[in-house]
Amino acid sequence: MLRLLALILALATAAPPARALESAPVTSPRATVTIVADRGAITPGEPFRLALRQRLAPGWHTYWINPGDAGQAPEVTLALPEGAAAAPMRFPAPQRIPFGPLVNFGYEGEPVFIIPVTPPASLRPGETFTVTADATWLVCESVCIPEEGSFRLDIPVEATARPANTMLFAAAEAAEARPGPFAVRLGFDGPRGAIEVSGPGIAPGAVRDAFFFPVEQGVVENAAPQVLRLRDGALTLTLARGPAPALPARVEGVLAITDAAGLRGAYLVSAEPGPAPATGGGLPLWQAAVFALLGGLILNLMPCVFPILAMKAVSLARLSGAAQGAVRAHAASYTAGVVLSFLALGGLLVGLRAAGGIAGWGFQFTSPAFVAGMAWLMLAVGLNLSGVFAMGGPVSAGGSLAAKGGHAGSFFTGALAVLVATPCTAPFMAAAIGAALAMGTIEALAVFAALGLGMALPYALLGVAPGLARLLPRPGAWMDRLKQGLAFPMYGAAAWLVWVLAEQAGPSAVLMVLVGGVLIGFGAWAWGIAQGSGGRLGRLAGAAALVAALALLPLVQGATPAVARGAEAGHEPWSEGRVAALRAEGRPVFVNLTAAWCITCKVNERMALATDGVQRAFADRNIAYLVGDWTRGDPAISALLRAHQRDGVPLYLFYPAGGGAPAVLPQILTEGIVLQAIAAGREAT
Repeated sequence: MLRLLALILALATAAPPARALESAPVTSPRATVTIVADRGAITPGEPFRLALRQRLAPGWHTYWINPGDAGQAPEVTLALPEGAAAAPMRFPAPQRIPFGPLVNFGYEGEPVFIIPVTPPASLRPGETFTVTADATWLVCESVCIPEEGSFRLDIPVEATARPANTMLFAAAEAAEARPGPFAVRLGFDGPRGAIEVSGPGIAPGAVRDAFFFPVEQGVVENAAPQVLRLRDGALTLTLARGPAPALPARVEGVLAITDAAGLRGAYLVSAEPGPAPATGGGLPLWQAAVFALLGGLILNLMPCVFPILAMKAVSLARLSGAAQGAVRAHAASYTAGVVLSFLALGGLLVGLRAAGGIAGWGFQFTSPAFVAGMAWLMLAVGLNLSGVFAMGGPVSAGGSLAAKGGHAGSFFTGALAVLVATPCTAPFMAAAIGAALAMGTIEALAVFAALGLGMALPYALLGVAPGLARLLPRPGAWMDRLKQGLAFPMYGAAAWLVWVLAEQAGPSAVLMVLVGGVLIGFGAWAWGIAQGSGGRLGRLAGAAALVAALALLPLVQGATPAVARGAEAGHEPWSEGRVAALRAEGRPVFVNLTAAWCITCKVNERMALATDGVQRAFADRNIAYLVGDWTRGDPAISALLRAHQRDGVPLYLFYPAGGGAPAVLPQILTEGIVLQAIAAGREAT
């Protein structure tokens, strides 16, 4: 009993626990706002912190000190006891908030804005430090609504301060930008500019994304993409000049950097504006368009396009002896299919980059579901060419994607050619696409249109000079035999894509795609029977088989290899850390960025990298051979590609033993090219 009385007495005389000191809230359907303190009691003359705390409803946002294209930052006016002082309100690091064609800078969720306060030293324990505040803020969703409120806090003054809301203020401080350990250069040449930061921790593969938020409004065009370029120790972002009539004497802002693990850090940076830093190998529009035209033309000779040449051959054969108007129309339809498909693909890439995503040339082949769908499409085209079913008519008519009179067939032949061409990268293409993605939207789409025109050029010439079609053999029975024979490249393409899927997603995905292939085959057969007899049951059975096959795609996408893909014997998996460690040892390093679906990569590896001469040179000179696998996409590899102005594989880098920048090898390799690069690197050291 005495022990219980002693415990009660101790509890009664103990100091009261620190409580969360927070004002009465101002509430609306859009936000709940309070003033909160980091002390349950303050001491005379010792600084403490207040904060404006907002809890925003889902879908609503408020604004940073620079709100971007529209908006207004929150403001707080404090009334403090005589002798007290408050520092300016601090803002968390902002986020980009797209709104139609505009981009705002602000916050969603629960932003907290810290205000440091220093009470007077003349306070005495037992007094009360009263704070009143009037605040205004703007909240927006599809509409913007200004709000305001008045707040009061009565904070006890004691001999010893008592902390409160510790976790809240710790999180708020962590959300603020901190001083960056970087050297900064920033400037503009006319409407285009850049910011470059250099310092520790910046390297290709270490940074996934970055964005610069200027403090002053109008310095940059907020909605313009900021294209990231990386090299060892430095990061460059392209900027578009904003509408402000003059730049401030010193441009200040926040640089938000997302690392390869997806963690975001924000840093305070500033620089006196000057000439624009170099953004690393950008091409003028005319040169990028010429490179794109040449690259598109050469793309017709790349191995991934060979299967589509089967359908082109059938189309060309059907044009033999046709009227000039028909020749022009088919050539125009095919050209339109190619060019518009390149424009759609380019628009998607530009949009993903503008939204902060990482996407490069051939990025869709990193999805197992897409690879499976393409395998089934190649199988279906092969069955069509073999005469199992027809597109838009009975089998006896020999219909196909390139059926006579079917201008839609010519159009979709061109679209399909673009789709399956993306695993390959022709010479000149990498520089053109890299430059395009650093340009504005209109200029970038112009480059992609030139790429499409180059690919369609051999066929488009028939539209300019339709008389060339008379040089082709006359139509006859040989056309059906040719059409059926050309089905086999399509079957080969389907088999190759199944192998790619095996590399990406393992045996379970292969089983699903093979089951889907059986369903596609059954559906094509049933559809062909219905076309010959006019029966409705066969069409229903064919449609049901197609739906059943498509239902397997989520299972394919979710499959994973039983054993993770690794490097072959004598090779190591690429990582930026491994490159740095090998270079610190003084070893030369050869990096091969590849993918299972990249036919150009596989041809280079067999014909140039796996030869006895190259392998002997690697061994004799102690060259480490690192392989970066982009088969299923990898943000670190994507960052390295972008750092070297590439937007797809292959990419070959040779780091010499003595240090320095790596040599970038051509995308089409020979044994001699590799040996020359090794010899040049040895001479440089």
